[in-house]
Amino acid sequence: MTSPDTQRPRAGSDILRTALRRNVGAMAWGTVLMGLYQAGETAFPIALGLIVEHTMRHRSLGALGLSVAALAVIITTVSLSWRFGMRILQKANTTEAHRWRVRVAGAGLQPVARDVDLKSGEVLTIATEDADQTADIIEVVPLLISSLVAVLIAAVALGLADLRLGLLVIVGTVGILSVLSVMSRRIGSSTREQQARVARAGAKVADLIIGLRPLHGFGGNHAAFRAYRRVSTDAKQQSVTVARVGGVYAGTALALNAVLAAAVTLTAGWLAFEGRINIGELVMAVGLAQFIMEPLKLFSEMPKYVMIARASAERMALVLTAPPVTTPGRERPAEGADLEVDCVRHGTLRKVRFRVSAGEFVAVAAYQPRAAADLAAVLALNVPPDAYEGTVRVGGRDLADLAVEAVRERLLVNPYDGEIFAGTLRSNIDPTGTSRIVPEAVEASMLTDVVALHREGLDHAVRDRGANLSGGQRQRLSLARALAADTDVLVLRDPTTAVDAVTEQLIARGVAELRRGRTTLVITSSPALLDAADRVLVLDDGVVTAEDTHRGLLATDEQYRLAVTR
Repeated sequence: MTSPDTQRPRAGSDILRTALRRNVGAMAWGTVLMGLYQAGETAFPIALGLIVEHTMRHRSLGALGLSVAALAVIITTVSLSWRFGMRILQKANTTEAHRWRVRVAGAGLQPVARDVDLKSGEVLTIATEDADQTADIIEVVPLLISSLVAVLIAAVALGLADLRLGLLVIVGTVGILSVLSVMSRRIGSSTREQQARVARAGAKVADLIIGLRPLHGFGGNHAAFRAYRRVSTDAKQQSVTVARVGGVYAGTALALNAVLAAAVTLTAGWLAFEGRINIGELVMAVGLAQFIMEPLKLFSEMPKYVMIARASAERMALVLTAPPVTTPGRERPAEGADLEVDCVRHGTLRKVRFRVSAGEFVAVAAYQPRAAADLAAVLALNVPPDAYEGTVRVGGRDLADLAVEAVRERLLVNPYDGEIFAGTLRSNIDPTGTSRIVPEAVEASMLTDVVALHREGLDHAVRDRGANLSGGQRQRLSLARALAADTDVLVLRDPTTAVDAVTEQLIARGVAELRRGRTTLVITSSPALLDAADRVLVLDDGVVTAEDTHRGLLATDEQYRLAVTR
C-alpha cells in the first residue's frame, strides 16, 4: 500500500494541496496566533479612540491608568503572538521545503531515469529555489487569513461608528483585490518563464564545469562561453521583466491602499465636522486608516506569492510526474555471474552477440569510439531494454525482466568519466563504508602513490569533482571505487586512458589479479588490458568480427595490430 507521503503528485495544484494538507496543524496554530496579532494591532487604534473619549468625559487618573494598562496588554499580545506565530509558520515552511527537495532529488537519483526534457542543472534549480517557493504557501495562507481578520475588524469597528465608513473599507478592499488579482496572473506567467530560463542557465553552467578541460583542449571554450552568455542574457532580461512587473504590482498596491486610507480619513473628518461621530471615533478612524495600510498591503501581496508558489509547484511536477523511461521487472538474476549480449542492435551496434562466462576476463576492442559508448550505455541500463533490439542477460535472465536494484547488486558498469565527489579518498572509494577490499582496490588501481603522497592517507580531502586531483588520479580513483564494489559482474570502459604506459601495465596486472574468478568485461584499446584478458572480442562496424587472445590477434589480424599497438 502506498502512503500519502510517497504517492506521486499529478500536477502543481496537487503539490500545493499536499503541502497544505500535511501542515494543517501548524497552519491552524499559525493562523490563530497571526490572527491574534492582527486583531491586537487593529484593537490598538480602537482602544486609543475609546480611551480618548472616556478620558475626556471622566478626566480621572484611575481611568487613565486603566487605559494605559489596557494598551500594555494589547502591545504584549501583539508582540508574543507575532513571535510565536511566525516561529511555527517558518518551521513548517522550512520543513516542507526540505521534504520537496528530498522528493525531487530522489526522483533524479532513481535507478530508472524519468522521461523529462530537463538537464541536471535545471533539476538542481527545481530542487532548491522552486521547492522553497512552493513551501512559501504554508506562510501565505495564514497571513492571508489574518490580514482578512484585521480588515474585517477594522470594517466592523468603523461601521459601528458610521455605516458609511465600514462600507467604504469593504468596497475599497474588494476593488483593490480585483485589480491586483488580474495583475498577479501576469506575474505568475512571467515567473514561470523566468524560472525556466534561470534553470537553463544553471544547466549550461553545469555542462561547462563538467566539460571545461576538454573544451580548453580543442579550443572550444570561447564558443561555449558565448553560448552561456546568450542563455544568461535571456535569463537576465526575463528577470528584469519580472522585476518590472513586480514593481508595477507593488506600486499599484501601495497607491490603492494609500487612496483607501486617505478616503477613510477624509470621510471620518467630514463626519466629525458634521457632528455625526465624536472625537474618540474620529481618533479611532484616523488610527485605523493608518493601520489598515499594513494588512491591506500584506493582503494585496498574497495573490502574487500564491502565483509564484503555483508556478514553482508546476515546475516540480515536471520532475515528479514524469513517467520512468522504462518499467523494470521484478525478478532477480539466477545464481551464476555470466553476461550475455544476444543480437543487440542500438545506435552503431548491429546485432552484437557475445557471452562472458562466469569468472572470465574478457576485453572488447572497439574500433569506433561511438560503438564502445553505445555498448556501455546498453549494459549500464542507460538505454532501456525496450529501446533496442535484442537481449542482454545477466545470470541467464533478461534485463527487461529484472528489478533494477537486483541488476545493480549483480552488475556494475563503471564509466570512463566517473564523477568524483567532495569528501575524502576513502569516501570516494567506499561511499557506503561496507567494502572489505579497499586496500586491495587501491593497490590494483595504482592509487597507492596518491595515498602515500599525503599524511592523511585515505582520509585526504578531495574537492568537488576532484578539482585538487590530476586527470590520471581522478581516473584511478574512479577505478578503485569500481573494484572496491566487488560485484559479481564488472564492466569497465577505458579505465586507463589518462595514465602513462608503465602505470597502465601495472593496473592491468592488478585488475586481472584482483578480479580473478569474477566476471569482468573491459571495453578498451589498451594493449596492457587486452593482453591481460582471457580473450579479446573485436567490435568493428557494430558487430563482433574476430575473437582470440590479444597475442593471437596480433599475429593473425593486421587491422587489429594497427588499431591497438602504440
